[in-house]
Amino acid sequence: MSFERELRKRSNESCELCASTDHLNVYEVKPFGKKATLKESLYACSNCVTQIEDPEQMDANHWRCLNDSMWSEYPAIQVIAWRMLTRLKNEGWPQDLLDMLYLEEETLEWAKATGEEEEDKVIHRDSNGVIIEAGDSVVLIKDLPVKGSSMIAKRGTAVRRVSLDHENAEYIEGKVDGQQIVIITKYVKKL
Repeated sequence: MSFERELRKRSNESCELCASTDHLNVYEVKPFGKKATLKESLYACSNCVTQIEDPEQMDANHWRCLNDSMWSEYPAIQVIAWRMLTRLKNEGWPQDLLDMLYLEEETLEWAKATGEEEEDKVIHRDSNGVIIEAGDSVVLIKDLPVKGSSMIAKRGTAVRRVSLDHENAEYIEGKVDGQQIVIITKYVKKL
């Protein structure tokens, strides 16, 4: 069976990134060895390939398709998903997907090989310097008045499944007494 026929079969005759069925071709994910193999290739539409090759042609909304395709079992698709989400992370929603995306160490090295780095990633730390990740639980170490309401978030209150502010390392968000609030990281301790 030919290389392209294998990819057609694997992709079910559709783009492995956006599921389009128009203008499909084999796309070899750089860098690869002397000759790209099935593992280092994917079946992609011309719209996806154009945007991968030329960042000036980027349409951020087109890449919302990665919400599904990033979970592919094939490393070539995972690598392109990571690269495109990294390229678009300032849009907001891609950073959430990047936070969820898990790549094997070898696959992540391949993804970073073209220089699409997370160079300015914001790191959130609690009062003890421990890194806080999205979905972690924290406890308040001080009574905090909530701006815009008469509520006071009491010391010792556990805040479960916090979300991160991707632009400011000092802010996290979570629910306290059923109300979503912004919390300053120096007033929390990770559980």
